Amino acid sequence: MLLFLSQEPEARPGPPPPPPPVAAAAAGPGPAAGMSVCGEAVGAGSLPSELVVHIFSFLAGPDRLRASAACSHWRECLFYPALWPRLRLSLRVSPAERPRLEFLMRKCGWFVRELRVQFAADNYPSASPGAAVTAAAAAAGGGGGEGPVVAAAAAGEAPPPLCPRWLDLLRTYLELVLCVLSSVRNNRNLQKLSLFGDISILQQHGSISNTYLGKVDPDGKKIKQIQQLFEEILGNSRQLKWLSCGFMLQIVTPTSLASLSNPIANTMEHLSLLDNHIPGNTTLITAVELERFVNLRSLALDFCDFTAEMARVLADSNHVPLHRLSLLVHSVSIMHKSLDSMPEDENWKALTRNSTNLRVYIMAFDVKSDDMLRILKPSIPLERIHFDSYITCVSGAVVDLISRQYDKFLTHFILMNDVIDMSGFPDLSDNRNEDPLVLLAWRCTRLSLLAVHGYTVWAHNLIAIARLRGSDLKVLEVTEESIDFDQGELADQDVDPVHNLIEQVSLGLGRPWHAVMDIELLSVFTEPTRHFYREMQSFSEGI
Repeated sequence: MLLFLSQEPEARPGPPPPPPPVAAAAAGPGPAAGMSVCGEAVGAGSLPSELVVHIFSFLAGPDRLRASAACSHWRECLFYPALWPRLRLSLRVSPAERPRLEFLMRKCGWFVRELRVQFAADNYPSASPGAAVTAAAAAAGGGGGEGPVVAAAAAGEAPPPLCPRWLDLLRTYLELVLCVLSSVRNNRNLQKLSLFGDISILQQHGSISNTYLGKVDPDGKKIKQIQQLFEEILGNSRQLKWLSCGFMLQIVTPTSLASLSNPIANTMEHLSLLDNHIPGNTTLITAVELERFVNLRSLALDFCDFTAEMARVLADSNHVPLHRLSLLVHSVSIMHKSLDSMPEDENWKALTRNSTNLRVYIMAFDVKSDDMLRILKPSIPLERIHFDSYITCVSGAVVDLISRQYDKFLTHFILMNDVIDMSGFPDLSDNRNEDPLVLLAWRCTRLSLLAVHGYTVWAHNLIAIARLRGSDLKVLEVTEESIDFDQGELADQDVDPVHNLIEQVSLGLGRPWHAVMDIELLSVFTEPTRHFYREMQSFSEGI
């Protein structure tokens, strides 16, 4: 299903000029055609085009669509450029999307100022029974997603047959990407371009391998065409301020940003480049390239791509202060790129001196605690951190370090452990009297969001957290299976421990509260890269 949303312009437009003659001719003869000449037409179709467009400017997107069904004349007025400055699409990777996408992009692609496209993954074919284990293994040590074909070959076995549904999915994905990019290649009004591809999920599951890609695009022509179109868009841009590309299959290359002219690079305000499919230790942007982006206010990169040299570039007095920095720490990236070039504490100090309002958002996916202890430098102005894992659990020492170092900045703390075996969750508290999560709530006085799944949270500690932060803790989400009770609480026959927990936490927060019964109802429960990209967008826009 294709969803699109247009927001109204900041100021109401005055009566615009009528649509071009070609559009009027395309509408064909009708009541509107003779209205201004003989005045014989009556009803809605008799209204002049400029008046219809002016009326549409006061309507929300869905209401506009309904109103445009009145007649062909109104349908032509529907796609007047001033009415659609922003276009946001969520596309299922399905052949049925293509004709609708082509129609919409043909109408709007040449003039839209803000374009956001997300290739949704919720209709991907289900994998085999062992897919979860395969995904976890790939996340922990697989790395590029060579998948079951290479694994079988390494074991001396015959590779499994290629799934026709996966092949069709990948083929459709490439066609949809081509459709979007080709429609905006000559749009010089484009100010914001945001592309997100959930195809990265398939890479992590080992389903999108070079074998599959080679079958769908044997000579690499489609991939090359996509890369060329993306570079054309950058080269033709005259007003681009926001460029965001996340987990799109091989759309960005290390040379893509060279297509941007110096004037556009100098005025760019947001840049995010994230792709876990690039080979080896290749990076999408270098410190030398970053020197052109002197007006950058928000940046999102793979943590291993954000080097000490980049921090020095951003700390230079010639660069405007950076306000938002989003970093994705992935175990696969650490394996291939290492942490040797990451900023040291003195680099972070220099950066925060030049950017006093800088705030950092970090998401760590299956990262070992020892690596996190190296990454978390004391001078990072860390405002949000999200841990997500299949195999590697976060230690209490890491949580304790975060609460000590970032007590003045931290507002969001998310702890997710998507374990397959739910019989026993890891317990962060080595000492029952000093639970790391309680200490986090005590020390981090700005904490407004705490979400936990897959780690043991003792009921009395949950009550303590609610009492410590009170109504300032706007979101407290803990899944039911993560909550445990002391034997003493369970042995008390006069008190229902679950009811008591709900009552005490509600009193502490000053509002009704209950545990999350279904993990899919958890606000942060989604595929990790999708969550990171969504949060990064809102985090960067909140300057």
